[in-house]
Amino acid sequence: MTGKTPRPGHDKAAAAREERLKQALRANLARRKAQAKARGADKAEGQKEQG
Repeated sequence: MTGKTPRPGHDKAAAAREERLKQALRANLARRKAQAKARGADKAEGQKEQG
């Protein structure tokens, strides 16, 4: 044993941090999907003009 005792409220803080990270990950994924979709639409329009 290391002799360290868990801090009161540590579990709540860890859970809150994990929740924030989950939300940030979802937002990041949504943003990246939107960017990829926009890039795909731009490519499709470029091909229509050439074709």
